[in-house]
Amino acid sequence: MSFHSNAGPSGGAHSPAVRSGTPVQSQPAAPQPQQTQQQEQKPSLTGVRIKQRKRQVQASAKFEPETFRDALLAHLNSLPPSPTVDQIVAKLVLAGSTLELLKYAEQFFEIYFTGGLLQPGGQFLDTAEEKRTRICIFACNGAGIGVQPEDGVSEDEVPKGDQWKKEIRALVEALKKTIQRYKYLQKPLEENALPGLLAYLPRWSPAYREKMAYATAYFVTDAQVSSRCLQTLLRDVVVKDDISVDFITTFFKVFLASQTIEQLGTLLRKSGIQDLLAFFPNTKRDRTHLEKHFKSHGLNSVVEYHTKKVNAAVKEEVVGRLKEMITDEDSTEDMLEYLKARQSETKVGELDMIQAIWLAIMDSVDWTAKPELLDSLVVKQANAYAGLLEPFCNSAKAEVGLLNTVQIYCYGETRVMKAFPQLVKILYNADCVSDQAILYWASKGAAPQGKQNFLKVTEPLVKFLQENEDDDDEEDDE
Repeated sequence: MSFHSNAGPSGGAHSPAVRSGTPVQSQPAAPQPQQTQQQEQKPSLTGVRIKQRKRQVQASAKFEPETFRDALLAHLNSLPPSPTVDQIVAKLVLAGSTLELLKYAEQFFEIYFTGGLLQPGGQFLDTAEEKRTRICIFACNGAGIGVQPEDGVSEDEVPKGDQWKKEIRALVEALKKTIQRYKYLQKPLEENALPGLLAYLPRWSPAYREKMAYATAYFVTDAQVSSRCLQTLLRDVVVKDDISVDFITTFFKVFLASQTIEQLGTLLRKSGIQDLLAFFPNTKRDRTHLEKHFKSHGLNSVVEYHTKKVNAAVKEEVVGRLKEMITDEDSTEDMLEYLKARQSETKVGELDMIQAIWLAIMDSVDWTAKPELLDSLVVKQANAYAGLLEPFCNSAKAEVGLLNTVQIYCYGETRVMKAFPQLVKILYNADCVSDQAILYWASKGAAPQGKQNFLKVTEPLVKFLQENEDDDDEEDDE
């Protein structure tokens, strides 16, 4: 069978002309079939509704906070006067089933705390009565939740008695139970709503601030929100005019009514608040103002907590700096000048300074030496720098405190426990501790850590001092 090509030698697909780039005249395109020229009609699904994705619906939906407010107020204002916690929860859960609480979370919390929508800056968007509700934190006045106050009672004044505090507690409990039902409200309250509301404190009356402080304390105490919301109180605009310190004072009172000062310290640490002085205006940011303020409000435990925290920080600083000075072989005069200056600046007590100095002296010992040499090294170091301790041993309490500091140190560092009697002798010879202080320590002042062992090894010294004291008494009698 033979095949015949329609293309000639000069126009074939593989002819030399085509390969050399000789242009080939194109032929007109053949007409397309009739069915390809017309648009094919897609089949229609009569009666079938194409459902949009949920996110597409949410993205295209209008944002209408005022419409949301009116709908929420309709639920809240339908409650009877002085409703119970369960009645409030039932209404909020019902509202959550019909309203978009997550989308309008910020507006929801604004209404629940303040009674209405807020403008940027904290002022009410609409002051008309019908645009606000009395089922809110700000409206708690002691007459009952949602109840109008008596004539002559201003909402700009802190209510008398404790009933209004119970009303706030009830509203907090109701919101807590609602959040347990709608868990997606937890994050907006903690991260946005509450910090945002606290930023408006300067715009509100003292009464509103007080109520806000109680509500915040209840939420934090119940672990409903993180204490990091308190960071807002450190903003300059909130700190000035004593707004921040007044708020945190109320917060502390409410928190410490059911929690310990140790728990408060943990809470402040987790919230990232390092120094209570940060709540005070710049003109009052010192230890004297802090102690006076909190003591006047009966918060002595807060003062003690702050004092311990400051002293611990100062002690850490002194230990580090004094260790450097000892290593650099600075003069004793320079070291004493530094120590006295720091005590004067920080108002740290004698015992705290004594403990810091002792730790610095011991930290400068070469602890990498052979174990059999450590006792002599510790004794040598103590003998060389005992003079740093003497200026701070100005009371019997400080002297006994020094003995207990050395005792507890030797108890913890067992490698030098045997050196304890020699260390006591060094301190006695350097006039850091008196014979009366040693005798008191031996009779009833010793710390419980290793007490019997340390009393036993110091028996010869104690006996010697007792005999000297008896001899002195006899001479006085003669």
